[in-house]
Amino acid sequence: MVSTDTEKIPAITLTETCKSKLHEVIDGHANDVAGLRLQILRRTPEGGLQHVLSMVEEGAQEQISDDLVTEVDGINVYVQLRDARYVDGIEIDYVDQGPEQSGLEFNNPNPQWFDERELAMQQLFDQQINPAIAGHGGMVSLLGVDGSDAYIEFSGGCQGCGQANVTLGQGIETSVKKFVPGIERMVDVTNHEAGTNPYFKPNQPGGAGGGHSHDHAHSH
Repeated sequence: MVSTDTEKIPAITLTETCKSKLHEVIDGHANDVAGLRLQILRRTPEGGLQHVLSMVEEGAQEQISDDLVTEVDGINVYVQLRDARYVDGIEIDYVDQGPEQSGLEFNNPNPQWFDERELAMQQLFDQQINPAIAGHGGMVSLLGVDGSDAYIEFSGGCQGCGQANVTLGQGIETSVKKFVPGIERMVDVTNHEAGTNPYFKPNQPGGAGGGHSHDHAHSH
């Protein structure tokens, strides 16, 4: 079941090369930077975890006020509660292999899932739900469970469809509640606007969104 140490601050290590590169990027950014946000992007079919590190501009912290915050080598790193146990013990490196092959590498010792409910949901998605919606070019991914809430994301043919959470979400929620006890609510976090901002900006006219930066994630 859900671990009682959900709010434990995760241990995150940066190699010297990574630390130098991140400070360089932060110092060279046009606006003041509050820190970086580390997230589990998705689980891979091969059993690994993919990660993303996003920049958080000064003034945007209120958008992620529920995150845990830890200081790593002078950099504030924000982590969602549901990701905390899955990034505990992670080491982040920066590999420079030329313009097209440089980026961050994540050495993560954790399994895909700790919670037996997450395992059950992943099996439900893989065996029943995703095969059923594959004909429409869609796919739903489980991002994690926090308490009685399950966080999901649509992709493929479902992404960009503003009605995806209505047309599919209700049916998926019904199936999950039937097969996975203890889940009361499904939370769709799909970015249906498909924004590509590489950082979290302060709220301002025209909106602000969180996107993906340094997305050179590798399975552990």
